[in-house]
Amino acid sequence: MDIFALNLVFWDFEELLPLALFGLFTVVAWWLLERLAGGRGRALERLQDIKTPRKTPNQSLLKENSVSKVLEKTAALAKPLEPKSQEELSRLKAKLSYAGFRGEYASRVFLAMKLAGLLAGLLLGGGVGLLRYGLQQKGLITTIGAAGVLFYLPDLAVWYLARRRQQQIFVGLPDALDLMVVCVEAGLGLDHAMRKVADEMKSVYPVVAEEFALANFQLQMGRPRAEVLHELGARTGVADLRSLAGVLIQAEKFGSSVAQALRVQSDSMRVRRRQLAEEKAAKTAVKLIFPLVLFIFPGIFVVLVGPAAISMMREMFPKMAGG
Repeated sequence: MDIFALNLVFWDFEELLPLALFGLFTVVAWWLLERLAGGRGRALERLQDIKTPRKTPNQSLLKENSVSKVLEKTAALAKPLEPKSQEELSRLKAKLSYAGFRGEYASRVFLAMKLAGLLAGLLLGGGVGLLRYGLQQKGLITTIGAAGVLFYLPDLAVWYLARRRQQQIFVGLPDALDLMVVCVEAGLGLDHAMRKVADEMKSVYPVVAEEFALANFQLQMGRPRAEVLHELGARTGVADLRSLAGVLIQAEKFGSSVAQALRVQSDSMRVRRRQLAEEKAAKTAVKLIFPLVLFIFPGIFVVLVGPAAISMMREMFPKMAGG
């Protein structure tokens, strides 16, 4: 009985040790973030300033907030992961821009997340590997595998977000162009038409509305229209939006009808979307072969042939054996 109780305690210890390691890592990471952030949040500092006004109110505006401090510290730690050339930095910014991350600290946060994933994978994978396999090759493989998975997890998340965002733009762009055609033919300019699209399509296609709102804001700031349209097509990575930007730039350059250019572009996008839908529908029959063969046909075969096989085993086999 004592041996059984000892084995039960040891088994509970083996099961709870990974959870304990994970909790320890979480507490240490939280403590480090609190230390790097200065121990007090920005909201508490502003409430303290309101409660006891200082002699120089503008001093709080010049003081860096906790988020910027943490980002600076993590950027220093993630410095080995930073791009070595301007071309690599441009590719990283473009990849993050496709996913909708265009902030000043987007690349730093991304690299810091990769570094945090690497450290977490080494700690958790090393703890689990050491607990289950000890100082063996399997434990080392477990550690390296966990570190690699968590290191490349931010890349996978950014790729998924970028693909979903591009799909949303592709689906909502023809409707946005139809609304722009109506606005332009009603007498509005291209800038006001883009603003109308940004206002009216927030609830239906928020990604498209966000992109047009950003382009309209850049136009209001005084940037050239050709430059704004070119950036609109480049920062999303959607081929249809790049072609739309090229068509609008050409229409403005040569003085052709903007409404006609928008109508032609909208029709071509709708034709392409319909062709893609027909292509996916044609691929459905081929994709259904594998689930039919692996999951449905065996069940049908058992239901139809099973009773006949049982009858044959009961009637024919004894006679064949001379019974």
